[in-house]
Amino acid sequence: MAAAPSPSVPTCGDLPAAVSAFADAFVDFAVSGIFFPTSTSSSASPPPSPTTTPTTFLPSPSRLVAIGDLHGDLPKSLSAFRLAGLVPASSGSDSPSASTSWAAGPTLAVQLGDILDRGGDELRLLYLLRRLALSAEARGGALRPILGNHEVMNVAGDFRFATLQGFQEFSEWAGWYRAGLAIKRRCGEHLDPQPRNPFLGVPKSFPGVKPEFWDGMRSRLAALRPDGPIARRFLADLPTVLVVGDSVFVHGGLLEANVEYGLERINAEVSEWIRGEGGDNGRAPEYVRGRDAVVWLRRFSDGFDCDCQRLEGVLGMIPGAKRMVMGHTIQTVGINAVCGAQAVRVDVGLSRGCGNGLPEVLEINGGGAEVRVITTPPSEAWMYRKQEAEKAVVKEKRGEVKDGLALLVRESHVLKEVEAKA
Repeated sequence: MAAAPSPSVPTCGDLPAAVSAFADAFVDFAVSGIFFPTSTSSSASPPPSPTTTPTTFLPSPSRLVAIGDLHGDLPKSLSAFRLAGLVPASSGSDSPSASTSWAAGPTLAVQLGDILDRGGDELRLLYLLRRLALSAEARGGALRPILGNHEVMNVAGDFRFATLQGFQEFSEWAGWYRAGLAIKRRCGEHLDPQPRNPFLGVPKSFPGVKPEFWDGMRSRLAALRPDGPIARRFLADLPTVLVVGDSVFVHGGLLEANVEYGLERINAEVSEWIRGEGGDNGRAPEYVRGRDAVVWLRRFSDGFDCDCQRLEGVLGMIPGAKRMVMGHTIQTVGINAVCGAQAVRVDVGLSRGCGNGLPEVLEINGGGAEVRVITTPPSEAWMYRKQEAEKAVVKEKRGEVKDGLALLVRESHVLKEVEAKA
């Protein structure tokens, strides 16, 4: 039996909700530099309710914007957001707190997934996207990220494309999260529900990985496994497929079987998996695993010789759909379209972790009648080319040939779908 608290040590009395909200706000700010609004909830940033189902269909807005893969690069992501007019013009600071105000009015922006991996700003990006989405909602707009294959991989415990900086960011998160748990535990039995320790059951060692990286692995697994605090809060309510007016947004692509199965059903079942409703070690649904999965497919995004007839057939199964907008496959020529503009590819390799491409965004106006690409102006483009050249020289001098977890392990396949005991 736990010892009774000393009379000189305050517990919570009648303030458990306020203390819990303080702990959440404390952790949020320590991790991301961002505060979340508290006016509508006793929690600083409440997780999605257990019954939340991602939205699948939305009407056409007056202005629709699409942004490709971000891959853990906060400064480059902010460049893309500014290019699209989603946040105010740069004031010389790339801090999240300086860019959480929505500046695009009724614009609806879709981010095509792959927020995670290949960079060191993964958590800061998740926090920024969620805070910016709240700001957009308050101003009549919307920011809707969708899930990519790297979100699915991380929830499944596959960290092959995580970087050293990414592991460090999650280690720092774990320290602050434990501090928040300690604050909440001062409330004892007054808290309902009781705070859950996400580190219970997570392995403490990882064969094949250097011991100095074990803490980062453990922290990442605790945060992102099914029902992990980061997975539930930031990923569980994201759709896998989103249809806005006549545009279908999906990270990899759709085939006939996916549409027949049901887009709303796919969204609901992936969300349930991320929330841990299949158990901590529940396997990802089949349609987000494998080369033809909706987050992995490259049939309509790789190269310029696509099966346009098949794409037309898939779109014909979705009432009103005229185009499929995809990320996943880097387009070295920039945002482009094939198959009579029915396949639009928007992954420009933005992140410095995988291409350092020039920021570009897709804009759709007039209910789908007007489609254009907004690209980085020449006055700024030279900066990115210079950064990429300098990065290549540094890597050549160091003899580095691989990024991510492949640098840390003897055989990276040992880390696929690391399991945590329930």
